[in-house]
Amino acid sequence: MSYITNSDVQLRLGNQRYIELTDDDGTGNANPAVADEARNAAEGEVNAALSQRYRVPIDLTAHPELAGLLQAAALDLVEHRLHARRRDIPPDVSMRRTAVVDFLNRIAAGVIALPSIAPLAPGEPSGPRTLTTGETRTLSRDELADF
Repeated sequence: MSYITNSDVQLRLGNQRYIELTDDDGTGNANPAVADEARNAAEGEVNAALSQRYRVPIDLTAHPELAGLLQAAALDLVEHRLHARRRDIPPDVSMRRTAVVDFLNRIAAGVIALPSIAPLAPGEPSGPRTLTTGETRTLSRDELADF
């Protein structure tokens, strides 16, 4: 589940700036793949912090009260990422990114809690769970000790 779309990014930046920051080929058109990469990385950064205390991604249909918060955080991060690709980061963009990272770190540390979402139980993993199947071990730990 995404918190933002490329259209949200374009709306935040304005059409001309969106094209300037994503058009690596000089075609005069936005490159959605560049926007996707920056957007996915920004959302990953948000989820990495939130996963310290909550199951991610946060379902915004179940928790619409968090939509604006998470969208704003992701947009601040993606805007910084796109500017950083051009090495031209306006001071206000850097300040917003710093504020978002601080905010996310405070959530991860448990200083700030997201309303209406129950935190993970202690020791409960937040990511996907895997099971392994297959044949039993060929060599045991004791048999390998001689090598």
